[in-house]
Amino acid sequence: MLFLEGVRVLDFTTLLPGPLATLVLAEAGADVIKIERPGGDPTRHSPPFVDGESVPFAMLNRGKRSIEIDLKKPGAASRILALAQSADVVIEQFRPGVMDRLGVGYEAMRQANPKCIYCAISGYGQQGKRADVAGHDLNYVAEAGLLAVTSDRNGDPVMPHTQLADIGAGSYPAVINILLALYRAQTTGTGAFLDVAMTEQTFPFLWQALTHGWATGTMADPSELPLLGGSPRYGLYATADGRMLALGALEDRFWDNFCELVDLPEALRDDTRDPEATRQGIRDAVAAHPAAYWRPKLQDAKHLCCTLVPSLADAVADPQFAERGIFAARVAVGHGSELPAVPVPLAHGVARRTVADRPPTRAPRLGDANGLLPPT
Repeated sequence: MLFLEGVRVLDFTTLLPGPLATLVLAEAGADVIKIERPGGDPTRHSPPFVDGESVPFAMLNRGKRSIEIDLKKPGAASRILALAQSADVVIEQFRPGVMDRLGVGYEAMRQANPKCIYCAISGYGQQGKRADVAGHDLNYVAEAGLLAVTSDRNGDPVMPHTQLADIGAGSYPAVINILLALYRAQTTGTGAFLDVAMTEQTFPFLWQALTHGWATGTMADPSELPLLGGSPRYGLYATADGRMLALGALEDRFWDNFCELVDLPEALRDDTRDPEATRQGIRDAVAAHPAAYWRPKLQDAKHLCCTLVPSLADAVADPQFAERGIFAARVAVGHGSELPAVPVPLAHGVARRTVADRPPTRAPRLGDANGLLPPT
C-alpha cells in the first residue's frame, strides 16, 4: 500500500509549481483530480510533442484524473463544493482573491468540509503590497535577493538554469506543509489554510549569506562567501580541453588529498594566506591536462570531493542512477510510446517507480465527468 492511498486532492493549479507538487502526492498514492479551465491546462499545448501530445504535460500530470470546468458558469461552484466534501486537500495557484470571487475559496471549502486542507501557492503570499502582482520564477528569485548573491565576478546576476522558486520555493514547500497538515488532520480532525509564498520560500536558499550578514551587520558580496566563490577549495576549474572540475574539498583531509593529486605547490596549500594565489595555482594545475587525464585519477580517488562535470546526457546514463532505478518509472505518451519519467523527491518504497503511467489524455467537461462530480 502506498503511503497516501485514500487521500483525495483537488488540483486547480497549472504550469509548474502546483502540478509538480500534486505529482509528488500522486506518486505517493493520492487520488489527484485535476480541475482544468476550458481548453485545458496551458501546458497541454507546450512542446515537445509525441503524436500530438505534450510531453511536459505528461511528465507533470501522469497518474492524475482530470475534469474541464468553467468555474465562471452558473452551478459550477456548487458542484465543486460538493466534490470538496470528499477531498482531503485542495491546492490552487491563482492570485489572491480569485478563488473567493469564483465561490470556491478557503472559507467556502471550509464550510463544505472542515477537515479540508487548503493550500494556496502564490508569488508573494495572500497579504502585502505585492500580493496581487503578477510574476514568474525569475521575478521571485530576484525579489528575494538570490540573483544578487549568485552574481558573477563582474557583479552581473547569473541567469538560473532551473526554476528555483517554482520548484524549491513552490512545489516542495507546498508538499511539506500539506503532509504536515494531513498529519494534524488525522490526529485532530482539523483542516488548515496553507499560504505558500514562493518569494518568501526562496530565502532558505540564502541561508549562508543571511547568516553572515546578520552576524556581521553587512550583507556580504557573493565572492566573500565560502560556498559562493570565496574559497578556492569550493569552485569550478577548467581542464586543458575546456571541461570543468567541480571541487568541494572543504575539509582539510579532502583538501590535502586534492593538493597531492594536482601537485599544488606547497606554498599555495595554505589557502588562508593568499586565497587568490591558491586559486590561480589550482587553475594552472588543472588546466595543464585534458579531462581524459583527470577522469581516471578522480574515479580512483574516493576521498577528494572532486568531480569531472558531466553533460546532462552523461549524467542521466550514469550507472549509479541505473542501479538505483532513478529513471525506472515510465510515462505513456502518444500512441504507445513510453518515456522515462522525471523523478520525484520521494525515497525508495514511497513512489511508484516502475509504473507506465498516463497523464489525463482528455479533460471531460462538467457534464461529462463519468460520475466523478455529484449530480445537480
